[in-house]
Order: sequence, then C-alpha cells, then structure tokens
Amino acid sequence: MSPATDAPRRRPAPLLPPEDARDGALVFVVAVLSFLACVAIVAALGANRAAGGWRTQLVGSATVLVRPSGTETADAAAARAAEVLSGIKPGVEEADALEKEKAEALLKPWLGDTDVLQDLPVPRLVSVELDPKSPASAATMEKALKDAGVDATVDDHSLWLKDVLHAGAMARAAALGVAALMAAAAAAVIAFATRAGLAARRDLVGVLHLAGAEDGFIAGLFQVRFARMAALAGLFGAGGAAIIGAAARAFGGGEGLTPALPLAWSDLLVLPACPLIAALVAALAARITALGLLKEMV
Repeated sequence: MSPATDAPRRRPAPLLPPEDARDGALVFVVAVLSFLACVAIVAALGANRAAGGWRTQLVGSATVLVRPSGTETADAAAARAAEVLSGIKPGVEEADALEKEKAEALLKPWLGDTDVLQDLPVPRLVSVELDPKSPASAATMEKALKDAGVDATVDDHSLWLKDVLHAGAMARAAALGVAALMAAAAAAVIAFATRAGLAARRDLVGVLHLAGAEDGFIAGLFQVRFARMAALAGLFGAGGAAIIGAAARAFGGGEGLTPALPLAWSDLLVLPACPLIAALVAALAARITALGLLKEMV
C-alpha cells in the first residue's frame, strides 16, 4: 500500500471554530437571564396557588354581623343567628357565634389595644362555613335571619374575592412579564453575538457565497452554534433556580418562601423545559439576525 493510503484520514475543520474566547462570558450572561426567568416562572406558579387558596377560603365561608334588638343580649342574638343559619340545609355546613373577646380581637388592629372597646357596643359575629357543593347565597341567609327576627347583615366576601382575584392576576402577569423580558434580553444578547461573529468572518462568508452556499446554510451554522450554547446556559440557569426553589420549599415550613407565596415540589417540574426554551430562543434570534445581515453582505 502506498504511503498516501496508509496516512490517517483527517476530518475537515468546521467552518466555525467549536470554541471561542468569548463563549464563556456569553454562556454566563444567558445563564443568569435563564435563572431569573425560571425564578419568575416559579413565582408565578406560587402566586397562582396562593390566589386559588384564598379564593377557596373566601368562597367557602361567610361572616354575619348580628345586632341585638329589644331586651335580647348580643350573645343571645348571636347564638340564635347561628342556630338559624345552621338549619339552612343544603347550603350551610356549620355556623358558630364568636365570643366577645374574639370580636374585639378583630377590631384591635384598627382601634388599638385601648379601653375604648370596653365602652363600645361591639356587635357579635357569626362565622359560617358553607357547603362547597351548593353554598347558600347571601340573600338566602339574610331571608332566613329576617324570618327569625334577627337583625343581621351577611358578608359573603364577594367584595374581597374580586380584590384577591385581581391581585393574583396582577402577580401572575408581573412574573410572566419578567420571564418574557428575560427571554427578550437573551435573544438580544444572542443577536449581538451573531452579528459580531458574522462581522469577524466576513471573508469566510464571502468565500462560501462564491462556492455557492446559500444564506440559509450559513445562517444554520450560527443557529446550531448558539442554540447549543444557550441550551448549556439554560441548564445552568435552571439548575440554580431548582436549588433556590428546593431550599425555599424545604426551609419554608412546608409553605415555601412565605405563606403569601406558597411553593410546591411540583413547581420545579417546569424547570427542565428551560434549556429547550433557551435553545429555541437563541436559534430563532441567531437565524433571523444572520439572514438579515447576509442579505446586506450580498
């Protein structure tokens, strides 16, 4: 056999070098953006869970304000109201008259711990647990109390429910907006890197054009390169967010970071999608940028 045949075959060098001195900085920036996006998504899930829990509590309960009339004492009026409400079947599961001390405790955050409460005719409250399958309406409970001769006002928490749902929607929108902003920032970083890479290899692009290479082929080279880098950065970012989320869930007393933002282990299941999304965003940004610049070079 000839020496030429015995010589080992060398694989052709890639058109783009597999590594670049600036790759580390780019991976770091995209990893940080991915981390922030993942944290925002987990926060959105927690806010959605918190709003759902508050909604369940408000829908499943009601508060009745009882005012004594005639010679009847406030405690007696509250007890009679609780008895009347407990008899609404189906609709009410349980009705309990709150003691005077508990009613005063509800007023202390507004009036303070003063002796004024002792002189005020503090109305009695009745806590009502509604049937989750067929909850009684406020009109039904007010009619039953009126028929029994009890002067009372029913609060079915509908006003608070609207505020809770609005607050939950705003929290979700803010968290998702932050995630979308991080994705847009990552796309801008990839677009800048693609522009710089094409500018540095303008001569090579010209040779490829002369050899008959189409713009789609050249853009695909940058697309694959930056998609791989973004996938690696997304993996780092998702890993960091998973560590933070797991720590918050483990050391948050079973509720997550705070009771207002409860986290669940299932929330972390969305994080493995981060590398794929980062790769798709990077691939799309690199391809659009490369195709636009290649048309200008022609």
